[in-house]
Amino acid sequence: MPRTTPPRPLDIAALFPELAPMARTAVRLHPRAGAPTAADSSIGGPLLWPAHEPWPTCPDHAGPSHRGVALDDVRLGRRILDEAWDRPRAEGADLLTPEERVIVDRASISGRTRIPQDGPAPMIPVVQLYAADVPALPCPAGTDLLQVLWCPFDHAADYLPAVTLRWRASTDVTDPLTAAPQPSVIGNDDYLPEPCVLHPETVTEYPAPHELPEDLADRIEAWEEEQTPEEPEDGDELDDAAVIGYQYDLSVAPGCKLGGHAPWSFSDPFPMACPECGSAVRPLLTIDGSEWDGGNGSWRPVEDAGYTGLHYRGPSCATQLNIGRSYNLQLYVCTVAPGHPHVQNMQ
Repeated sequence: MPRTTPPRPLDIAALFPELAPMARTAVRLHPRAGAPTAADSSIGGPLLWPAHEPWPTCPDHAGPSHRGVALDDVRLGRRILDEAWDRPRAEGADLLTPEERVIVDRASISGRTRIPQDGPAPMIPVVQLYAADVPALPCPAGTDLLQVLWCPFDHAADYLPAVTLRWRASTDVTDPLTAAPQPSVIGNDDYLPEPCVLHPETVTEYPAPHELPEDLADRIEAWEEEQTPEEPEDGDELDDAAVIGYQYDLSVAPGCKLGGHAPWSFSDPFPMACPECGSAVRPLLTIDGSEWDGGNGSWRPVEDAGYTGLHYRGPSCATQLNIGRSYNLQLYVCTVAPGHPHVQNMQ
């Protein structure tokens, strides 16, 4: 089923024409739980990988053991939770049995312990994108496939997973790998994506307030204050749907996406350059654990209108990823040569 972003509540570029030249297209990936194959674009699915090509590993996590959670425990814990939510239970009864609680807790961040790891930790598949599914993919010449893997541990440089990008020509893979190696331990359960199929959709974005010229940002902020309804009387709560905000409703789309603008949030933009040639970089991919929440619910696809909140089994959180404190991971690539080493950032 396709996913359709509702029209924006208003045409912000008509009110502020200076925004029009700043518009960019982004491709919302709309991951939803499924069973992708190596022939599909996916998040958390198998990769189309040549059997003869070494699988990427992390030299910083080479054993003999690491503090974390077992990969198999995370998968088992999630299955137990899924089954528990689906079965009937008496009012006030615990969701899990004592035995199930032990497994679920062991698989969570609070259950981290030291677990053996034989050799360098294999990286895990995170994203696979075929240009046939996402024509906007900025592929280097001769390639049509992007694969993103990461080491599922925080790394000291930025407290993010260490990410590896592979660009390849899918037709060159004539003898694909049938089973990828897996680490025995991962840093925490937030870094293991659930298999999701994608429903790419192109949308228009404008820069986050942090990237606007100061005068324009000030005028947009004044406009927001003018059109925000007054607080209701008698202690009633203000209807969030009645409040239209530039940052949350009119600028940068939330969720996993290709291209577009960077979702700056808790820090101001800072200069970034290609580490190989010094050229400018542009957003390639944003990996976000949720597709909408109370602050940007207007981006919820019309097909998901019946879902509210952030229930972990709902479509908004299908990947079950969580970056930092519900932030996101942005990958940037060189504007001159996308195959150059990437830059990553958390916001």
